[in-house]
Amino acid sequence: MRRILLMVMKCFYFAPYAVWKIGHFAKKEGSYEEAYAYIKQVTKKANKAGRVTIDSEGLENLPKEDGFVFFPNHQGLFDVLVFLESCPKPFAFVIKKEARNIILIKQITDALGSYAIDREDIRQSLEVITKVTEEVKNGKNFLIFPEGTRSKMGNKLLDFKGGSFKSAVKAKCPIVPCALIDSFKPFDEKSTKPVTVKLVYLPPLYYEDYKDMKTPDIAVEVKRRIEEEIEKQLSKRD
Repeated sequence: MRRILLMVMKCFYFAPYAVWKIGHFAKKEGSYEEAYAYIKQVTKKANKAGRVTIDSEGLENLPKEDGFVFFPNHQGLFDVLVFLESCPKPFAFVIKKEARNIILIKQITDALGSYAIDREDIRQSLEVITKVTEEVKNGKNFLIFPEGTRSKMGNKLLDFKGGSFKSAVKAKCPIVPCALIDSFKPFDEKSTKPVTVKLVYLPPLYYEDYKDMKTPDIAVEVKRRIEEEIEKQLSKRD
């Protein structure tokens, strides 16, 4: 909370215009690419104001063609900001409906054509899966958190839900595992000291790699790869 207040205070002169501008894009007054570029710019300013450094690796692993899905571990609200600063390719995301009501997240969600999912409404959840599938087939990239909710155990992961991978499987698209390290620190720790968040884009699984696997098995494999990378990154500190 302290870091959020720091971000707001340092960006106070800029924040009202940013909210208005992103709201402008949310009304589809501008292209998807323009919206993403502006949101990336705002994200960088906010992260800098909050004294957060994003250290990313593995950008060379991103599929050459659009129409893929990121599957990272989930540590908190800051996670999406890590991707928005580091990823050169535009993407939308799927978040739980409760998060969509937070100011600015609502505008960003609409501006990028992202979706809020109601995990207690099976029909609505299936509608979101269908929409994401079609958009990915048409070349749009998405970010989906397969844990379904954020882990509250630091860099330890919850089980990945097989259902989270249905859109990717139906779209037959590349699945990009992503390892987030220390993404919980900016907003969860009661400190405004400089902090570095690490994001590693891992080699993707292409359709040929997972076509014979069931979604629960894909979930286990993606989780395994992310956990191995997190352990590798943490071991470098020792």
